[in-house]
Amino acid sequence: MVGMVGLSAALLTSCGDGDDGGGSGKPFAKDSADQVAAKAVEATKKADSMRIKGDMRQADGKTVSLDLAVDQEKNCQGTIGTNGSEAELRHTNGTLYLRGDEAYWKTALKNQPGSQKVVSKVADKWVKMPADDASTSGMCDKQGLVASMDENKSERKGMKKGDTTSVDGKDALALTKKVGDETHTMYVATEGEPYILRSTVKGGDKPNEATFGDYGKSVNPKEPSKDETVDLKALAASGQ
Repeated sequence: MVGMVGLSAALLTSCGDGDDGGGSGKPFAKDSADQVAAKAVEATKKADSMRIKGDMRQADGKTVSLDLAVDQEKNCQGTIGTNGSEAELRHTNGTLYLRGDEAYWKTALKNQPGSQKVVSKVADKWVKMPADDASTSGMCDKQGLVASMDENKSERKGMKKGDTTSVDGKDALALTKKVGDETHTMYVATEGEPYILRSTVKGGDKPNEATFGDYGKSVNPKEPSKDETVDLKALAASGQ
């Protein structure tokens, strides 16, 4: 589909390192920026669940977006979108379901043989995705999504402490880093667990932004009814 693992990796690469500990009385006063970032990554990894909402501009100029609640058990629900079209998704009991309109499936199946016939059968239905589908298999893997931010340790070195601000009503410390013509910023909660609350990349040819929240909130997607569901693998096997 839309390569959500790659999207999530890009949205989450603004984890930082470096800087001095800051003055007394300030959030994380005794921690350097690299220590704050490390604590934020670890806390976000350990969270039972979270919601990620973000947009990313790809190299071809298209924008991919998602709004997804996911937990440690790979339960998830939300939406993904590209080119102005959007699809709902649910992952429950080890199965991923997508429901998109005609525009979404035309984009997703572009250049595939017989795609028009398939689109007519899956549009506005809950589509049961094959378990081995590489394009969607990592979409609801919370640990995989969060781990992507730590794949390249050099990307979270050399950040500086910025100002304390507010993200969705929660106080957060900004950590920033210049990478070429891009400015990477990560916002870390200053009260309670030091969760990542927002991550942004500004400038360059692929700006993006992700907001994280609903930490610890239950994710209970409902399995679609059979009369609303189309099995994509079975449909492909039937040649219809």
